[in-house]
Amino acid sequence: MPNFKHISPQDAHAMAAAGNCQLADIRDEQSFATAHIPAATHLDNQSLQQFVEAADPDKALIIYCYHGNSSQSAAQYFVEKDFTEVYSMDGGFEMWRQLYPQDTVAG
Repeated sequence: MPNFKHISPQDAHAMAAAGNCQLADIRDEQSFATAHIPAATHLDNQSLQQFVEAADPDKALIIYCYHGNSSQSAAQYFVEKDFTEVYSMDGGFEMWRQLYPQDTVAG
């Protein structure tokens, strides 16, 4: 059975800057509203099915959470939904924010 891959924040940043991926934030709504990666979609139980239906299953998908733990099971879920290139971002948003504070947005 295929599995998701791990990706470093540095490689995720490069993919996001090039526009070569979809980004999904699975943190809680308040955390997402406070700060998130530009172009990321907030996923929760209410928006998940719509995202699965609207997203491109053949375009790279990077999932992130707070520290890179919860995103692993979410990434596996998308593999099981036939997404072909799925990543869990190691270190999560907290690592991204430390490395790229200029590349976070609020709201």
